[in-house]
Amino acid sequence: MSAASRAPLRSNRTTARRRAALAAGVALTALLATACGSSGTSGGGGQAGFVTGPDGIATVAKGERAAAPDLSGETVDGGKAALADHKGKVVVVNVWGSWCPPCRAEAKNFQKVYEDVKDDGVAFLGINTRDTSVGPARAFEKEFGVGYPSLYDPAGRLMLRFEKGTLNPQAIPSTLVIDREGKVAARTLQALSEEKLREMLDPVMAEK
Repeated sequence: MSAASRAPLRSNRTTARRRAALAAGVALTALLATACGSSGTSGGGGQAGFVTGPDGIATVAKGERAAAPDLSGETVDGGKAALADHKGKVVVVNVWGSWCPPCRAEAKNFQKVYEDVKDDGVAFLGINTRDTSVGPARAFEKEFGVGYPSLYDPAGRLMLRFEKGTLNPQAIPSTLVIDREGKVAARTLQALSEEKLREMLDPVMAEK
């Protein structure tokens, strides 16, 4: 085979390699975008009776749920907040960091749903983690118009309060829905669209 006839083959192989590398890069980017990292919590989601749907939302039947731990302390804006402040309400707990791209992507969705349901017996409580100072967290809340409080938890200690083997926050972002009895009804370890957040929240709101 002449050099001239080999040249198109080399060109085709080079193009194929470039396309394969590009596809791999796109896949890696998508994977990295699904979550910013582990929260460092001990234990797993091995609670008996929970079911994880194809959408990544894990739910627990009402009679089999574990109680949420005490979540309280200083907030990003310097105030105080606690899960116990919302006794008798459904509570959405969202773990986030200002440095986390998926958290930034979902922030506007949480604010929209919060505005829609805050007068219907539903509260929202954020947990800001791994921000080494409150400055970036406050800037995040201002940028996205976040209207509900977030506990400032840079070392992730609040996540460690969840009992081992229950539906606990294991990634950033993580979202939990706490029922009116203070028990964890649902969890997801991914960023949520407005539609998916409502899908997670609505069944718990409808419970009697």
